[in-house]
Amino acid sequence: MINKQQKQGYFIVIEGIDGSGSSTQAELLRQYFINYQEKVIISPEPSSSKIGKLLREFLAHENHFITQDLYDQQMAYLFAADRHYHLYNNIDGVQKLIAENTHVITTRYYFSSLAYNTKTEKDYQFVSLLNQYFPPPDLLIYLDIPVDIALSRIGDRSTLEIYETKEKLTQVKENFDVILSKYQHPYLRVDATAIKEKINQTIINYIETKIRI
Repeated sequence: MINKQQKQGYFIVIEGIDGSGSSTQAELLRQYFINYQEKVIISPEPSSSKIGKLLREFLAHENHFITQDLYDQQMAYLFAADRHYHLYNNIDGVQKLIAENTHVITTRYYFSSLAYNTKTEKDYQFVSLLNQYFPPPDLLIYLDIPVDIALSRIGDRSTLEIYETKEKLTQVKENFDVILSKYQHPYLRVDATAIKEKINQTIINYIETKIRI
């Protein structure tokens, strides 16, 4: 059970390639906090801001840039701008909510920018610079899943986003491995091929033994 004496909410990020089940796990985790009468909200990225809506339009339509590199740079800029709003706006920003003792569960954060918008070390440094002042979450949960299984899960969708290809997701998964190898803050890597209830219990066990004050 989460310690009731904590002074602010937790900021928890759930990451993984498309099809890893982040939305499902975010909802199950939300229910866990609700069961203990904790205030909690799911606040995904892209956010619901005007920048977030623009991002969703970019993701849903074909790339109009001359090269994929230019497209990725544009997306990195937009995600960083949207992330700043997501964190710091004084209506429903992450910092405001956790200060009010509300847990915030975010599907995607700067880890996704580093994974999806980079191919080279130069790209990585560029995106890292854009995101260098954003705070790490209290917990990063990475849902690890093979690309083929992820693609089979999203194959029934009526439309696929521009990044949802085998080639792109293979690169993204490799990037996540590099990101986690360098990450110095609390994180949990979970086998996302397991049934959703088992994944949820693994996450809860970690929170109750490692994260609570």
